[in-house]
Amino acid sequence: MFFFGLFLITSGDSCGIRHITIINDLKIYEKSLDPEFCEELVEKIDSFNMQCLPYVEILDCG
Repeated sequence: MFFFGLFLITSGDSCGIRHITIINDLKIYEKSLDPEFCEELVEKIDSFNMQCLPYVEILDCG
């Protein structure tokens, strides 16, 4: 069990870790409303949605 947890922690490509990162980035974006950050976040979400579940709604940066 320890090795599985260690793998999960060190695997930066894990869908679960990527999902948590996106949720955190969404909170940061809500505070900053930075258009450049929004564009980067849209790319990250799009990549996530192609490879993982649950589906994350794409932001409207306009």
